[in-house]
Amino acid sequence: MLFQIKSYLKFLWNSKNEHAVHSPFVFNLITKCFYDKKPKPDPIGSEQAKQYAILKEYRNSLLENKNTIEVTDFGAGSKVFKSNTRQIGKIAKTAGISSKRAELLFRITNYFQPTTILEIGTSLGLATSALALGNPKASITTLEGCPETAKIAQLQLAKLSSRAQSRDNFKNVKSVVTEFSTYFTTSNFQLLTTNLIYFDGNHSKTATLEYFEFLLHTICNETLWIFDDIHWSSEMEEAWEQIKNHPRVTVTIDTFQWGLVFFRREQPKEHFVIRI
Repeated sequence: MLFQIKSYLKFLWNSKNEHAVHSPFVFNLITKCFYDKKPKPDPIGSEQAKQYAILKEYRNSLLENKNTIEVTDFGAGSKVFKSNTRQIGKIAKTAGISSKRAELLFRITNYFQPTTILEIGTSLGLATSALALGNPKASITTLEGCPETAKIAQLQLAKLSSRAQSRDNFKNVKSVVTEFSTYFTTSNFQLLTTNLIYFDGNHSKTATLEYFEFLLHTICNETLWIFDDIHWSSEMEEAWEQIKNHPRVTVTIDTFQWGLVFFRREQPKEHFVIRI
């Protein structure tokens, strides 16, 4: 906890808003997506509010779930839970993506309109729902190592999909229960090109860099990668530094919770620390 407090104070000291950004690409991303606050009477804003309501409904349904499941944890472990027997509502409250971040992930997906999305770490599907709502036409593959949490996510997505207002948003979500490194080495995966990857499956330096190298062959010029919890530990910060300095990476954005990575060849290599 002390490490994260120090990291956050350092982040606040170095962070900027859109007024200190001179890259048109990043400036537009910040003003039109990160800081997007459409007026409620605006038709687009009204539609966005509907999507936020669906995300809230998804979250509340999980928060109210008092059932327990046995979690299989292949990652760096939990800083909150001492046992693998965990209440679903508490997982959603402490380990899932926050409401604010879910809405941001929705806006990012809606802004870039990626056609092929890979999520590494489904958990209870809170981020999955934001990705699916962001672009209903996208083909989404979400990977989860724990069968029990994946099952809950599948049930939740199916529940929302059965409703008329949202069924088209979730029909293209493919849920795969697998160890990530095993999935990445399959022959079918070698042919995959991804427009967006959301990394939230293993918060260790070794695994993060391993996945980074595994997946480099899938990038195109428009690809965006989002790494969750880049300041979770000193090891994750070290991994983030290596990713930022990789020769194929051009633009990176540190929002403290997330690290966004772009591979746009036309962009000069720049790093931004942005308050959201």
